Amino acid sequence: MTILDEVMAANAKYASAFGDKGQLAMPPARRFAILTCMDARLDPAKYAGLSEGDAHVVRNAGGRASDDAIRSLVISHKLLGTLEWFVIHHTDCGMELFCDEVMGDLLEDNLSTASFDGKQWSNPKHGGGCSAGHFVKWLTIKSQEQSVTQDVARIRKHPLVPKDIPIYGYIYDVKTGCLNKVPSATEVGRAA
Repeated sequence: MTILDEVMAANAKYASAFGDKGQLAMPPARRFAILTCMDARLDPAKYAGLSEGDAHVVRNAGGRASDDAIRSLVISHKLLGTLEWFVIHHTDCGMELFCDEVMGDLLEDNLSTASFDGKQWSNPKHGGGCSAGHFVKWLTIKSQEQSVTQDVARIRKHPLVPKDIPIYGYIYDVKTGCLNKVPSATEVGRAA
């Protein structure tokens, strides 16, 4: 069975018990949004107690406040009524394992999946790369606390973000499942 077959079988099972979920309103019922990492170990529905229709979840590599993430949060508030936002990064994040230069060099050498030996990244194959990776800001992470605070501050200072929306900063611990508050981020994100 291929991955596609597995996904389609899972969807058929899910759809067969869909029930009243087709009647959920477009605005999130609990009126908040989460910006978090795409890491497969994170399940925002579970760690934040969500059911379908409860909240918006915006995900990207690192859970960073990129232009597109802020775009989604602004839409979440302006058109769909969210009133509070969470920025949630996590421990043991892959975005801590490289820098922009490393990513650019890997992509310039080859576009296939790279390998990590616990210390450095390398390409198993060479050739066929592209230098465009050197022109991307990859939003890597040196310190989780610092990156959460930076992201909350970036969102808070954005001219399209209303000052009355509280923005909370947390780090999810992948070993315990706990959300740990980043006080400096939450302070920066305090509503005016």
